[in-house]
Amino acid sequence: MKKYPSALENLIESFSKLPGVGRKTAERYALYTFTKMPEEDITDFSNALISMHKDISVCPCCGNITESGLCSICSDETRKHDQILVVESIKDLYKIESVGEYNGIYHVLNGVISFSKGIGIDDLNIDSLIEKVKNGEISEVILATNATLEGETTARYIRELLNEYNIKVTRLAHGLPVGGDLSYSDEMTILKAFEGRTEY
Repeated sequence: MKKYPSALENLIESFSKLPGVGRKTAERYALYTFTKMPEEDITDFSNALISMHKDISVCPCCGNITESGLCSICSDETRKHDQILVVESIKDLYKIESVGEYNGIYHVLNGVISFSKGIGIDDLNIDSLIEKVKNGEISEVILATNATLEGETTARYIRELLNEYNIKVTRLAHGLPVGGDLSYSDEMTILKAFEGRTEY
């Protein structure tokens, strides 16, 4: 089978690395980029990728993204720094922020325990959460993993780890549907989940 020129094949391969993008979709993206995208847009697109890689880093405190040392949430002195909301992803963090109800800080796990996908405890950002709690400045940890088998497994594991510390551990009420993804929930559902959170 005849291949595309190597520059186009490389672009197809690059698009294929995105989640949910197979060979056919990557091929369509690459051909669209070549045949339909103005050169100015291609330059802007490539510059945006380079800039993101160069200018954005991970907040050493919570795992959020930032353009400087601490993220804007961790460096905000008006927030409650004794309350941590544990989320699976940065996307979940921004979804909750859009509601404007929560005024504590966050901790991003970067995933959930999923043995079927080869994601274990050591692959998640859990150790730094325990360190924060050990330091004794945290009064409440709110577990906001998704209402899936993996999300619940992860929440239970973290709850077990926190048992030895004298802190309040709550779980967002599910208002959020079982099997649902937090990042796709509407703002009112998230608001109600906050209002109904319980001891965990």
